[in-house]
Amino acid sequence: PTQTGKKLIYLLKSKISASRRLHLKIKLLKTAAVMLEKTKEERIQQKEVTLTEKVPPLQLSGLSVEDLQTLCKELHRKIDVADEERYDIEAKVAKNIKEIEDLNRKVFELKGKMKRPALKRVKISADAMLGALLGSKVKESVDFKVNLKTVKKEEEKKEEVTDWRKNVEAMSGMEGRKKLFDANP
Repeated sequence: PTQTGKKLIYLLKSKISASRRLHLKIKLLKTAAVMLEKTKEERIQQKEVTLTEKVPPLQLSGLSVEDLQTLCKELHRKIDVADEERYDIEAKVAKNIKEIEDLNRKVFELKGKMKRPALKRVKISADAMLGALLGSKVKESVDFKVNLKTVKKEEEKKEEVTDWRKNVEAMSGMEGRKKLFDANP
């Protein structure tokens, strides 16, 4: 980190008084403003240097009409070359931007954050579904019930539920059964 970055980290980690921290922050902001001004001046100087290299100053004094015309033709040729370069660069930038957007869209799709549309329930008969799946191969209606196995259900043996007292007497042995036998006429 730079010197100002180190100071900022120190400000965040240290336990200094609020007034000292405020003073340091003001100092940092002033130095950042000075650095910003310096970078602006450097950019302006770089621009001037580049322009003087690319476009030398014109000397129009003492030139004849034919010399001025040739100079104008030369300048037009340079302008055309610069426009062609600018157009090529703009085309490359537009192509790169489109490619970046496509790649971002693909990444987004791969992450699976796309919302899937809600599917609608479609009522369709079995014949129509088979026709859609198999095409025109199946012209006859298919009876699915024919292919099913039949299963016979066994009737469950139900025991008659009677009075519990009778069951107790019945379980009491031979004597209980004899009493029941004697009781019924």
